[in-house]
Amino acid sequence: MATKSILTRAVVGLDAHPVTVECHIAAGLPRTTIVGLAEGAVKESRDRVRSALKTCGYFYPRGHVIVNLAPSHLTKSGGSYDLPIALAILCASEQISVSDVATTEFVGELGLFGELRKVTGLLSCALAADSAQHRLYLPLANEHEAALVKTGDFLVAQHLLNVCAHLQAESASEVRPPNPVVGPRPAKSAANFNQILGQSAAKRALLIAAAGNHHLLMVGPPGTGKTLLAKSLIELLPPLSDRQVLEVAAVYSNAGLHRSDYYAPPFRDPHHSASNAALMGGGQSPTPGEVALSHHGVLFLDELPHFRTSAIDQLREPLESGAAVVSRARYKIRYPCK
Repeated sequence: MATKSILTRAVVGLDAHPVTVECHIAAGLPRTTIVGLAEGAVKESRDRVRSALKTCGYFYPRGHVIVNLAPSHLTKSGGSYDLPIALAILCASEQISVSDVATTEFVGELGLFGELRKVTGLLSCALAADSAQHRLYLPLANEHEAALVKTGDFLVAQHLLNVCAHLQAESASEVRPPNPVVGPRPAKSAANFNQILGQSAAKRALLIAAAGNHHLLMVGPPGTGKTLLAKSLIELLPPLSDRQVLEVAAVYSNAGLHRSDYYAPPFRDPHHSASNAALMGGGQSPTPGEVALSHHGVLFLDELPHFRTSAIDQLREPLESGAAVVSRARYKIRYPCK
């Protein structure tokens, strides 16, 4: 059978690179091979895809199924390749056909019964697909992230069968554009800030820091209200703009974290035992740290002297430049952290 291709995205840091999922069914003993620098979670997708296709009523090819993720030099990780791999196998076995293959992308993790599950880094994929003017199919669980890109051509679905029916121009009302995200909520009263009695100098310092986007260091004996003052700083900040919402949401999407209010500035207060990688970001798979998760918000370091000296020293460049650069042997990522 001829080789069939399906488009998807690989997320590295905050960037989403185009990936072509190619499938070829050759003669030979029944087996599935996934190539293209795929990590463990991607190679495990062959079992999830096999089970999903069979439970959805499709047959799994009996020959040698070869799945190539191109370009081969780009590391692929996570379960977001399940949906494009399943569709590539269905197309190669001529069970379905996909029109406009060159301008349609798919992202989603499959359950054993064909349900689509949430993936990380979806907002980066949505922004890249919108920039390329491509249509993007994504899980319903990521609807709130895709809705932030108001100009994108996105479709959400709950199940593999819904996607296949929609591709075949059949009745599939379950496949629809994402619902819009609620805009900025009415300003809340500064409850914590107003209930602080006295401390006029410290409260004035908070107002100046919030108005001028300054850093603030509070020194004093225990029990004088430093922590309460610091946590009330977030109440003095204005709602995020549309551009800031996308920047912050992209960081949280890459970290796999959900925000209940996208327009509220983030507030992060890591424990003093946090490692350098937890603060700056990094790891085997690049993950945003606390400085990036507090982008356009507040990073509160309670009990500052108890933090590692090396971790505090690493914060100097991000505080000055507004970006955290994480360099490892396999990647170099730049996270925003204003």
